[in-house]
Amino acid sequence: MTEEANGDNVNRINASSVVTLAYEELRALILAGDLEPGSRLAQASLADQLGTSRTPVREALRRLAVEGLVEFHPNRGFWTSDLGLDAVLRRLEVRLILEPGIAALAAERRTDEDLEALAAAIEREATTSDPAGAHDASREFHIQLAKATRNAELERALESLWIVEVGRRLLARRATVQDWQTGDVEEHRHLLAAVEAQEPERAAALMAKHVQDALRHWEH
Repeated sequence: MTEEANGDNVNRINASSVVTLAYEELRALILAGDLEPGSRLAQASLADQLGTSRTPVREALRRLAVEGLVEFHPNRGFWTSDLGLDAVLRRLEVRLILEPGIAALAAERRTDEDLEALAAAIEREATTSDPAGAHDASREFHIQLAKATRNAELERALESLWIVEVGRRLLARRATVQDWQTGDVEEHRHLLAAVEAQEPERAAALMAKHVQDALRHWEH
């Protein structure tokens, strides 16, 4: 008599796994430029291409919207975001408003663990010769400052404004500017000193200048 297979050794594919796979595939297509900026993302068509239903595609698009890679327009659907220099400048303008406040709150609320994480990010940036590594460490410093505010909404907002892959491309170009990395590290060290000393006004002023310098660089 043949025994029926009970499937105990089969790994189930749950709904969240399908969403993650759809998210990763769509994210890669957007960042590679295969889905052009400003194009409408038809959920039915994308579901057919990915071999899945519309539900995981819709959830994946919502995740991408949080990241800023996709824009949602009520009654119109999802569209790919503009990731060009103009969009970067707009995001830097938002960061110029947002990040001084983040720095001030971080100075008021930081812990010893926060200071250690910030110092570690600075050290990684100071010692790497890889442009992508310099970018990631620079970004991590800013994200760690947001974490030090103890406000998850600020952290999420900053992460959505600073897309890793876009930032890497830009900073790889900015790395051609003489002493860019050294200057960035030095400014981060001054910011850390203000946060460690719990001087919110100085931290805010230093951050405003830091982001303004980046904005001026890309405006020219």
